[in-house]
Amino acid sequence: MNWQKKFTKPFAEVLPGRFALFSALALSTVLVVGCGLLSPAKEVKPPLTTPPVVAQPAAVPVPAEVPIVVKLSAPVTSRNWAEVRLQAAHRLVAASPTRSYMKASPPILMAIPILTIELNADGSVRRIEVMRYPSQARDTVQLAIQAVHRAAPFGNVSKLPKPWKFNETFLFNEQRQFKPMTLDRL
Repeated sequence: MNWQKKFTKPFAEVLPGRFALFSALALSTVLVVGCGLLSPAKEVKPPLTTPPVVAQPAAVPVPAEVPIVVKLSAPVTSRNWAEVRLQAAHRLVAASPTRSYMKASPPILMAIPILTIELNADGSVRRIEVMRYPSQARDTVQLAIQAVHRAAPFGNVSKLPKPWKFNETFLFNEQRQFKPMTLDRL
């Protein structure tokens, strides 16, 4: 048998059982649709082109968050960098009471920015460098930087070894409130 004869046979001769089954299914489909057993799709009416006029209440302006100004006590002179970090963490939370939290950190955090804070000899902020940007909620970096500026100064560090720098990790929850990781370890 050559290849032309093999592939030119009618479909019914090649697979007689399957052809009968296929024919039965096709015939039953035609009968169901033809007899109206399946209803055609309902006509969908397009929406009105102009929405009905409804009286709206007067717009009430949403008050912007009023920043709470907290008067911090004078920072103490720390004996080592561990004390500087702990005092800084406490000042960060105290200077931002509505933007920080002290309870246990949630298992899934929104963002975790890490900042390197460089100080002048008197404890004022000289420079802030971002060590880690979070992959989402990148605005939390700016919130953390603002919190550092609100909490400064961090005490005289002139007697401590240079460089006068320390790192702080900010743990942000879903409400964009932070907790310094230094306090999370306590």
